[in-house]
Amino acid sequence: MAVAEVVASSMPKILIVDDSRMVRASLIKHVRERFVIREEADGEAGWEALLVDPSIQCVLTDLGMPRLDGFGLLERIRSSRVPRIHELPVIIISGDEDDVARQRALKLGASDFVSKGASRAELTARLESLLDLVDTRRELSDTRTALATQGTTDPASGLATKSYLTQYAEQQLSEGQRHQGDISVMVVDIDHYEQLIDWHGDHVAELITRKLSKILSTKVRREDTVSQISGARFAVLSPSTELLGCCAFALRLQKAMEKLVMTYRDERIRISVTIGVSSTGSDGAQGVESLIETAVSRVGIGVAAGGNRIVGNQGEVDEATVEEYLKQTISIDHVLMQLKMGADEDVIEHLPAIVAAILPLAELLEARLHCGMPVSELKKHAHTPGTEAGKGAARAARPAAKS
Repeated sequence: MAVAEVVASSMPKILIVDDSRMVRASLIKHVRERFVIREEADGEAGWEALLVDPSIQCVLTDLGMPRLDGFGLLERIRSSRVPRIHELPVIIISGDEDDVARQRALKLGASDFVSKGASRAELTARLESLLDLVDTRRELSDTRTALATQGTTDPASGLATKSYLTQYAEQQLSEGQRHQGDISVMVVDIDHYEQLIDWHGDHVAELITRKLSKILSTKVRREDTVSQISGARFAVLSPSTELLGCCAFALRLQKAMEKLVMTYRDERIRISVTIGVSSTGSDGAQGVESLIETAVSRVGIGVAAGGNRIVGNQGEVDEATVEEYLKQTISIDHVLMQLKMGADEDVIEHLPAIVAAILPLAELLEARLHCGMPVSELKKHAHTPGTEAGKGAARAARPAAKS
């Protein structure tokens, strides 16, 4: 290989798109010593070049062109699902466009503007600056990926990495099988996430994911693990938790998100989530991936039904579903889990049924240990949920409101 070919292969490649041959020739003359050039005469040809040529690292494009103009090309680049295309820096070759055209280009994701009469030094400096920024972002992304693979905490979100979530879950599954305890998984998706990006931009969508991340982090128990498994999707692993307890937590999270209102540029943004829940006890899943896949499939069911839903093994879950289940059976493990999570009000609501559930244990303890268990007093408060006596006992058990 000749020396000139070696030097050329090490230079970054840029794509110049302009319907004027003279403009293209002028730009090429300015930058050919520092960059490898590919040129196209309209946006459609430029787009086809991007699809087939992965070595292109930057795009310079005019706005007014036949077939596909610069706005259309820019919009295709920024809406592409191919990361290498979506993240390309795009410089607009500016002529006599007015401020409205410039604002439109910026809104579509233009990285910079240069005039058609720009000097060699200015054009080269703009290109090199943007390419340096791209390299820096790529290095940061690679570092984050490496940390996420090797470490236990994602440095960006502060949550558990996906690899740690899987490792920890496998450990908890082994523990659960030995002690016959349930493991539950909750997968949380932000509704209409793509629309949020389209309407408000990536930075607003990122703020929303951070807010959900913070809410999850503050509401889970110490033994639970939260991980962001994709841009708009989170997973929560809950050891020693049956499906009912996970559904109750999902309902509280859903309510918290419904109350959340974010304001951006005088516009109020409301957020909702769709949650899929799975559990070893109800689904018989043998592995972590199986549990997560089951929860993800239930998210899909909820999204197809319109979103802002919780879906378990019996279909959609709401407060009435949980209430009905609690009327049938009171799980002491679930009650203890709720107390650990600070959901005292939920426990108090069902206190008469809880007392009824533990009454046989209290009678046994008193009969064997003679420890002064107030069995007769407990019997006064033990009632079936839903009865007037049960409701009255629950009201009496509530603490007085603080002034």
